[in-house]
Amino acid sequence: MKNIILSSIPRKLKYSGLLILIFLFSSCETDLLTEKPKTVAAEVFYNTPEEIETGLNAIYSRWQDDRFVIFMGVLDLHSDYGYGRGSYAGLNEFQGLNQTNINRTSGFWNMLYLGIRNANLVILNAPNGELTPGDLDKYLAEAKFLRALGYFHLVRNWGGVPIREENNMMVRNLERSSIQEVYDLIISDLEEAEVNLPDEPTHIGRPSKWAAKTFLADVYLHLERYAEASAKAKEVIDSNKFSLVTVETRDDFQKIFGPEILTTPEDIFSIQFAREVGQGNYLPWILNHPSTGLYAFGGAYAHYGQSTDPFYTEWDEMDLRKGLWDIVDFGLGATTMTTRKFIDPLAIGNHDAGNNYPVYRYAEVLLIYAEALTRAANSPTPEAVEALNQVHRRAYGEGPNSPSPVDFNALDFTTESFIDLIIQERGYEFVFEGKRWYTLKRTGKVEEILQQNRKIENIAPRHYLWPIPISETDYNDAIDSSTDQNPGY
Repeated sequence: MKNIILSSIPRKLKYSGLLILIFLFSSCETDLLTEKPKTVAAEVFYNTPEEIETGLNAIYSRWQDDRFVIFMGVLDLHSDYGYGRGSYAGLNEFQGLNQTNINRTSGFWNMLYLGIRNANLVILNAPNGELTPGDLDKYLAEAKFLRALGYFHLVRNWGGVPIREENNMMVRNLERSSIQEVYDLIISDLEEAEVNLPDEPTHIGRPSKWAAKTFLADVYLHLERYAEASAKAKEVIDSNKFSLVTVETRDDFQKIFGPEILTTPEDIFSIQFAREVGQGNYLPWILNHPSTGLYAFGGAYAHYGQSTDPFYTEWDEMDLRKGLWDIVDFGLGATTMTTRKFIDPLAIGNHDAGNNYPVYRYAEVLLIYAEALTRAANSPTPEAVEALNQVHRRAYGEGPNSPSPVDFNALDFTTESFIDLIIQERGYEFVFEGKRWYTLKRTGKVEEILQQNRKIENIAPRHYLWPIPISETDYNDAIDSSTDQNPGY
């Protein structure tokens, strides 16, 4: 059984310290922004490496919360392959959010800001501790990497948001910053992380400088700064520190996503979970169905697919990734499917699967590079095609780095058709990894792809951004719920 290792603090002490921090710094997520440290003064807590590690663990606890994997699952219901059952059904109708899902996304907002707040506490107080300059830089870089991760999700789902940094985190009334201002903070944090994070993660599940470079490449891609995106991705590729895990059957994907896996050669940054009470992953229970026997506690099959959709029917049968879908009739027709990507037959509870959740894999670096280089050069260059081919070969059980019968040829594509091919490959590669909706929005392909693959003709403009929560507008007088709200809410 694997264990989550986030710091050098002894396991029992580490998690008791984490619980203390959560108690002190998060009395209630619904009243998130009025939290104040109680009992332990910050200036006497963030003094030693052990205390800083505990503070960092409080940031990670947000990503290891059930709400984070629900958040990722919800993003994939805004896609051409994901359907929601029960209260999740409205998410894939593309007409905006009903009240149930407005409440759900409000919880995501609170989760992200609580992680940002915990990062700000480290950034604010660590410089006053008894740390060597090297240790201080490393800890600040890690906290800023994690803060950037929170803001990257916020800006893509809500647009401009209040920027709460270490020096204004207790200011009650903050206006929404512009989208560009949020991205400026993200880039600033990541540039510092890139310089000061270690070459190798200090522990499995912690970011390295290569994770920061990958994250920067993704941010630049979203900002259409294609030359910078391709350059950052190329740095990661040229480091020779990562490689794709080879597969020969669909079951071999468990060497990447399985519950016993600590890390892999393609793991750049992932959220760590363990098959232990309070440390497990909730997503496998959400995705699985009892009839498959792939999850110890059956599964809620709250998210599913349809075998009649073009996304699935036009997918090559020889692509091993297609085999990660199982047709399961659970009462909504004989064409419904569930995924076997995240499974744990030995899970100890609904919330306690051992599967890690990937944030960045080497496959994404290759696909970022392929797209960014093609857009920068206005041509599918041989290097871009080779990057895509490596991901494509692996999907067919071929060696990623050797020419194969399934290779694409640059001469067969225009710039536009090759970009479309990359978007399709991203869709197949990152099913239920929370990437598809971001890709479709970023590339302006939402309407085209959803009409093509889901026969959805009208997408409500209000569906593109989630509403600013009432918990924010009622608390923050600088945001007017009628004039500063996202369109349609």
